[in-house]
Formats: sequence, C-alpha cells, structure tokens
Amino acid sequence: MQTPSDAPEPHADPSASGRRLILVATPIGNLGDLPPRAAEALRSADLIAAEDTRRTRVLLDHIGAATPMTSYHEHNEAQRTAPLLDRVAAGETIVLVSDAGMPGIADPGYRLVQQAIARGLPVEAIPGPNAAIQALVLSGLPLDRFTFEGFLPRKGGARSRRLSDLAAEARTMIFYVAPHRAGEDLAAMADAFGGRPAALARELTKVHEEVLRATLPELLEIAEQRGIRGEVTVVVAGAPQRQAPDVADLVDDVDRLVSAGTSRKDAVADVARAHGVARRALYQAVLQHASDTSG
Repeated sequence: MQTPSDAPEPHADPSASGRRLILVATPIGNLGDLPPRAAEALRSADLIAAEDTRRTRVLLDHIGAATPMTSYHEHNEAQRTAPLLDRVAAGETIVLVSDAGMPGIADPGYRLVQQAIARGLPVEAIPGPNAAIQALVLSGLPLDRFTFEGFLPRKGGARSRRLSDLAAEARTMIFYVAPHRAGEDLAAMADAFGGRPAALARELTKVHEEVLRATLPELLEIAEQRGIRGEVTVVVAGAPQRQAPDVADLVDDVDRLVSAGTSRKDAVADVARAHGVARRALYQAVLQHASDTSG
C-alpha cells in the first residue's frame, strides 16, 4: 500500500517554474470536488487547453481564476498539438482539461501527451474525480480486477463484435454510455452477456446522482420504460468462471461409459472433451483408479 511521503516531490508546486504540460482532472459534477492543487495549477498556468472553454469558464469562475484559454478537442487536436507543445518548449506551463474527469480517458489528451514525451518535454498529471472509478466502487461488483472499455462503437455491427470479444472477459467491465444510446447499448450488452449483474450510474456527484443495481435485462427494461438522462456509466460483472470438475466424478463418468460398452480410450476422450480437461491427465487418473480398486 502506498503512503504519502513527508519529503517534497519534484514539481509538487503547480506555481513553480514553467516548461511543463500538466493534465488536470476536473470535477465530474460537483465543483467542490476540485482538489486545491488542481485549482492552483489552473490559476497559475500560462494557458489552459480546454475541451469546451464554456464549461471550463464556469469552473474558473468558481475558483476565481482568469487564466487565458484555448480550445482543444477531438476536431482540432491534430492542428493544436504542435503549437501548444512549442509553447511548453519555450518555457510556458500549459494545463490540459477535459469537460470532466481526467484528460485522455475517453477524452482528448493522448496525442498531446504522446508527442510531449517524444519531444522530451515534462508531463505531469494532477489526480481527481473519475466517473469510471466512482461508478465501479459504487456498483457492488468485484473490484479486485477490472477493465475500462470506454464508449462502445456507434454502429450496431461493430458494437456487437466488440461485445462478443468481451463475452469471456472475467474482469469487471466499465463502459461509458451516451444517454441517447443507453437503450441500444444496454440491449446489445444483454444480448452478449445475458442476465449478468450490472450497475448503471448516472449524474455522479450531482444532486440527482443515482446508481441502479440489477441484471442487464432489468436495466434495459428500466431504460425503455423511463429513459435515461445525464452522464451514464455502466459496470458489468465479468464472465462467471467454470469450476474445475472433480476428477473422481470424471473417472466415474468414464467407468459408466466403459460399462456400457465404450472402449476405455474412447470413453476418456469423450469425457475429457465434454469437460474441457486434458485427456492424458484423465487417462492417468482412470488407470490409477483401476489400480487402486483392483489392489
């Protein structure tokens, strides 16, 4: 378990000298969730690159910051990346924020970080709220192993293929869902995953926060009956893991087939194939059982 160190960390002070790209996680709903360190970084930056400058302006007004902003989103990141990094190289501190949560997680940011690293420029991240983790810990589903899948493809065929690939995934899965596609996505999940336990979290940290815990078909029924509004995260239980069959039971199955006239070799092959076990290991267990009973 990690513990905070009493010694100051490099670049711990957002107001220190520039020449840095800083990714700042912003609130996913409640503005009071902005950490003090993130607020100071927003105030002291030379420029804030924001996914939506109008939404970021609300946040800046909340903390009393008048930092200049420029837009940085999926439609202009290819053109804006190099000029922003040129400013970092020239000695400025550029802060990147998305509409909510950590930049780069289902939001623009990856390209900027990747190219900053390629140019040898310092990159930092200030942690904060994250809808995926918030929904996961509220879901009541296993937390020890999980996978973040982001948004599903919009087209039905591609979406079905993605979910089919995940059908055997044993880890808890986290999906972001656009509210206007919640019904379609939940229907596709129910088709691919069946009646697994799941949780639908909406409007996290906001006044109307809601977490619905049910099976996927039940969540689909709720979505169809009342509709789903607001930012949505769906958490789905991983594929149930089949318990390894008891060897003694498999040996008994082989013996029954042999008693019915099947050769031992064929009986072992049939039972091994039916239960997904190694034929050689089962054959050795049958031989051992025969030796023990004859002795």
